[in-house]
Amino acid sequence: MSRIVEFMLEEAPDHKDRYISDLWQLDHFWLEHTHDYIQWLFPTVTSHKRNSFAPCLSRDDKETFASNPQLRQQQLQSYRVMLDFFGLEEHEGQVIAQSNLNMRQHIWLKRGGHNHLRISRIIQSLALCSNRDQATALQKAVIGIGQAVGQVSEESLHYWSTAIKI
Repeated sequence: MSRIVEFMLEEAPDHKDRYISDLWQLDHFWLEHTHDYIQWLFPTVTSHKRNSFAPCLSRDDKETFASNPQLRQQQLQSYRVMLDFFGLEEHEGQVIAQSNLNMRQHIWLKRGGHNHLRISRIIQSLALCSNRDQATALQKAVIGIGQAVGQVSEESLHYWSTAIKI
């Protein structure tokens, strides 16, 4: 079993001895200011230059996600944690803004920043890990909400729109 699968199923910790359920309990301040967890919660096929310790999603991993509902549900719990962090929530298969969404607290609504990269990664990872409906819902929401409520740059909107093909 790969490191990603073991981590997702809580059979092994990440590189800092944190289990996935530990990460789910952390507050928004921690999620904003810590940068070495997102690659574990939302793995992709490419490595990250600053977090070379994080594993990449292999073909076998993708097949394991596709065939294992528990694994997909674990990732969806991480997705819900990040939706809340971004001031978003699921409602009947769609992602919508929480009533308290604002640019001061939810800085992804501003022109740029590391949260835009996180959003791209989350969209890609959800699709790669057989959670495509959620990837598509998030993609549509951040593009729509980012334009309607925020000041998101055209560059970020482009990245989000090409993270997966709808």
